[in-house]
Amino acid sequence: MTKKTAATPRASRAKVGASTPAEQANGTPGVPAQGEAKADAAHLDTVHNRLVDHGYLSEEEFGTVSEALQRNLATTISLYLKFKKYHWDIRGRFFRDLHLAYDEFIDEFFPSIDEQAERLVALGGSPVAAPADLARFSAVAVPTETVRDARSQVADLVGDLTRVSKSYRDDAQTVDEANDPVTADLFTGYAATLDKIRWMLQAMMDDDRMN
Repeated sequence: MTKKTAATPRASRAKVGASTPAEQANGTPGVPAQGEAKADAAHLDTVHNRLVDHGYLSEEEFGTVSEALQRNLATTISLYLKFKKYHWDIRGRFFRDLHLAYDEFIDEFFPSIDEQAERLVALGGSPVAAPADLARFSAVAVPTETVRDARSQVADLVGDLTRVSKSYRDDAQTVDEANDPVTADLFTGYAATLDKIRWMLQAMMDDDRMN
C-alpha cells in the first residue's frame, strides 16, 4: 500500500518568490508630515515614496510655497461651502437671482480647488482636507447660523472676496520670490477670477430694493 504523503504546509505552498508581509512593507507605516502646513510628503518613510520630491525647490522654498497652497486650498473649499450655504438659505425678492448666481460663481472658482491640491502634490506635498484642518488654515469662516437676507449675504461675500483676492496677489509675489513662478501664475489667475465675482456682487448691491 502506498504511503500517503503528508500535507504540505500552507507556507511552503506559496508561490516561489512571494514576499512576506514584513518584506512587502519595507518601510514604516508612516510618519507625520513636516512643515508649518503639515503638507510635506517627500520625506515620509513609507513604501513607494522614493520618487516624491520637491522638484526644483529647496526645502525652504517648498516650505513657503506649500504653506501658501495649503492655506489657499482650505480657503477656497470654505468659500465654496459658504456660497452653497447662502445658496440654500436665501429668501425673499432676490431669491431666484442669487440662488442661481451663487452656483454660477461657484463654477468660476471651483476648478481651482483641485488645481491647488494637485500642484501641492506635484511639488512633493500632501494636502490636508479634514474639516478641522480646513477650519485651521482657512481665511474664510463658513457660517453656522442661517442668514436669509440678501444684502447681508452679498455684503459678507464681498468682504471675503476682497480679502481672499488680495491674499492671492500677495501670495503670488511671495511664491514667485520662492522660485515658483508656476504657482505664482495660478494665484494671479485666481485673484482675477475672484475680482470679477466681487465686482458682480457689488453691482447687485446697488439695487435699492435689496434689503
